[in-house]
Amino acid sequence: MPQLISDLAVMLLTAGIVTVIFRKIRQPMVLGYILAGFLVGPYMPYFFTVADQESIEIWSEIGIIVLMFGLGLEFNLHKLFSTGKTAVITALTEVLGMLLIGFLTGRAMGWGNMDSLFLGGMLSMSSTTIIIKAFDELNVKQESFAQLVFGILVIEDIAGIFMMIILSTVSASKNISGFALASQLSQLVIYLILWLVLGIFILPTILKKASDFLNDETLLLLSLGICFGMVLLADALGFSSALGAFLAGSLLAGTIHAERTEHLTSGIRDLFGAVFFLSVGMLIDPAMIVKYAFPILVITIVTIFGKILISSLGVLLSGQGLHKAVRCGCCLGQIGEFAFIIASLGLSLGVIADFIYPVIVSVSVITTLTTPTLIKSSDKVYELLVRILPAKLTERIGEYTDEDDNTDAVSEENDNRAWTPFLRRYALRTAFYGVLMLGVSWIAGYVIFPFLRDTSMKPIFNRLICILTVVLGDALFIRPMLDLHSSEYTALWVADRRNRLPLISLNVLRFILVALIIYAPVQHYLHLNPVLLLAVVMLTVVLIYRSGWMAGSYIKAETQFLANLNERVLNERDQTGNRKALEKALGYGLFVSECVCGGQTADRQLKQLNWGRAFNVNIILVRRGQKTVQMPSGDFILREGDRITMIGKKEDLQSICTSLGLPADHPKKNLHEFLQEQEKDPSALYTYMISAQGNPEIRYKSIRDSRLRDKYDCMILGLLREKMPVMQPDVNMILEEGDLIWILGSEKMAECLLIED
Repeated sequence: MPQLISDLAVMLLTAGIVTVIFRKIRQPMVLGYILAGFLVGPYMPYFFTVADQESIEIWSEIGIIVLMFGLGLEFNLHKLFSTGKTAVITALTEVLGMLLIGFLTGRAMGWGNMDSLFLGGMLSMSSTTIIIKAFDELNVKQESFAQLVFGILVIEDIAGIFMMIILSTVSASKNISGFALASQLSQLVIYLILWLVLGIFILPTILKKASDFLNDETLLLLSLGICFGMVLLADALGFSSALGAFLAGSLLAGTIHAERTEHLTSGIRDLFGAVFFLSVGMLIDPAMIVKYAFPILVITIVTIFGKILISSLGVLLSGQGLHKAVRCGCCLGQIGEFAFIIASLGLSLGVIADFIYPVIVSVSVITTLTTPTLIKSSDKVYELLVRILPAKLTERIGEYTDEDDNTDAVSEENDNRAWTPFLRRYALRTAFYGVLMLGVSWIAGYVIFPFLRDTSMKPIFNRLICILTVVLGDALFIRPMLDLHSSEYTALWVADRRNRLPLISLNVLRFILVALIIYAPVQHYLHLNPVLLLAVVMLTVVLIYRSGWMAGSYIKAETQFLANLNERVLNERDQTGNRKALEKALGYGLFVSECVCGGQTADRQLKQLNWGRAFNVNIILVRRGQKTVQMPSGDFILREGDRITMIGKKEDLQSICTSLGLPADHPKKNLHEFLQEQEKDPSALYTYMISAQGNPEIRYKSIRDSRLRDKYDCMILGLLREKMPVMQPDVNMILEEGDLIWILGSEKMAECLLIED
């Protein structure tokens, strides 16, 4: 019989017996696995000892991969977005603070730089498993501080992934190289964005089309294949297998198959996870623990008090009250499974001493046992702090923070400077689409070109195909990348003439960046006159942007991406629920405002004012004396004294009101209120729904080419595509079969339109 089978029999039987005992005495299963591993390990000769250590190490590595895959399945972008600033600030404060404290502790005990750095990394991660178990036992899972702790743990998991990349980079050169670290992190960010965007766009779409053929067996094989495929890809790019597994799980977490996948893989995750924790226990050397009893004691004290202090400080810095800060801090006073993964990384890289593993396992066991007591004692710790701290300090903390435990987060401070939101949007948009455009060049250069080079095709055709890939791929993102028409941009433009030169400069810089991203790979393949080629590229970028070429394709891809991203959320509602969601978004997300025509707006055609493109605002009514014009066309000429009714988002209406010289508090009402108030008006407007499926004249045409507004004097407010509500769709959006379209117009318009429908 192979030695591996007998070893597994001993390991799993021992683990089964020990965990049953631990369940009986109500202790965490992780501790049971570690104890079982110790019993079958090489340092316990009085029991059955595992002989094939190398095979067990391979199973242990698979255990890390499966654990990280399971962690990714429990994580998705919606969970990240819902964590709020409090969780982000607290998690980052804790990770960075404990990284520094752990490093200084290691150096104070005479450890080397790498040992101390890895120690800081291990101490910075709390245990999700232990905390969830403690919350279940204490029945506090639904309290606000517990929800905040869950958010902190989500951010910690992501920080742990980045930390493993950083530690791997630092370990490669045995010292801290700022350039190498920045380069590795930059590559990581680029790959993460590309993987997430491509994964969210492609994976749910494929799974949706194959859903009729996905029985339990097929889905299990497919999800594990995706997991290990991503591990191979991450390894080929120079990143850890844990990162690839985590990304695979997080991509599947956003699909409608997430719960089913999690259920199907739970047994495999439990098996390999158990083997990993058993291998952790096998490395415990009692002689080492006795020899390093003092470091274990020191690190345990530093972990408990350091994490409570730093975590509480992070919650306070985010604006929460002292009571909630102390309760959260007491929950996070331990280290857990991620510390073992970081320790395994250090050992596999050969950069940390062997004694650190049993030391960190011992600290984890001790802090695991103290966690429930700390959580139960958090109120007493808070009362003690209130008595000890000076009264003035507690008053100042109360002034700065919010002591209401029923609020999950404090509202962000209102930023009166108009440049801040614009620059934030500018930077994020430039970085996001810039990375996507660079990704197109990377795919052309490192995937398509090597593939074509191995074929019998002539080299010139290989280069031309790569150039065509770059131009067509980047053309998809030129329009959204260079989009100028945001409420922040318009507000700055109309608020002060001195803002216009900086705004123009920023747009020119972004235009040059786009041109260079396209120019670099084209020049690499063609080697033409650089000045001439750059001029041609710039002219091409301008033509693509102004013509809106490929805008419809981009909008279709963006809608599909958003539908895939929100697949789980949308699937929880039926079609009626999604219709109500769109109606609510339109009724309470769109606003209506009135103003009187005068000054520069008088005696001008609506298309000359260009309010729709400049402000994303449309005119739906014009009242001139006793006459009312509904849905005026672009050729309509405004006259002095006309009462104009406009519709748009609140911030867009605010921008146009500012440009017209109206006060900041100019009255606005949401669309729902507006429709209710003017029901008895002869010129009342109504909302209707039609289906593109019954309209061959509009199906597979863009909103502009469908000419719905010109033919029926109406306006499309939004549409529902594959359960995804789309509010104020772009005029270049292609109407597809199955789209449900919400239209604003008159009763007479509706009669004509519904007859054709």
